[in-house]
Amino acid sequence: MSKETLIKSIREIPDFPIPGILFYDVTTLFKNSEALKELSDILYDMYKDKGITKVVGIESRGFIMGAMLAARLGAGFVPIRKPGKLPAETIEESYKKEYGTDTIQMHKDAIDENDVVLIHDDLLATGGTMVAACNLVKQLKPKKVMVNFIIELKELNGKALFTDDIEVESVLSL
Repeated sequence: MSKETLIKSIREIPDFPIPGILFYDVTTLFKNSEALKELSDILYDMYKDKGITKVVGIESRGFIMGAMLAARLGAGFVPIRKPGKLPAETIEESYKKEYGTDTIQMHKDAIDENDVVLIHDDLLATGGTMVAACNLVKQLKPKKVMVNFIIELKELNGKALFTDDIEVESVLSL
């Protein structure tokens, strides 16, 4: 399976969640066993030699490949969730996104200064959610932070929001 085949299998949903937004639905990749395996293999090959100790997944689509990748890398998995979903003490970050504002939280004890962290989500659009996730993770002072997406929407230039110390990669570019 090629990256072009993966791109062709992504479902596009116009005007979701609000009018004017074209939503790229990666669940069509997850339900196809060949595409899921291909994504898993690509992500593993990208990060197998980077010393990652924790993979952070952003609710909710970031949980799927993030947890799968963590298991393959022999790393821990840390969820970033919407407020009120995590049971222990949390830290939080609020941010603007293309169609509103939001807040995310993570357990305060999820990461420490010895960790090399990869933060994963499904899509990079304007970058607000991932920048907030980076800020959240950096509060806990890990050794290094990297960022990964399944899809990057190049025309929105979300990569420009990240500081030079953050390695940002994606599997597919649209």
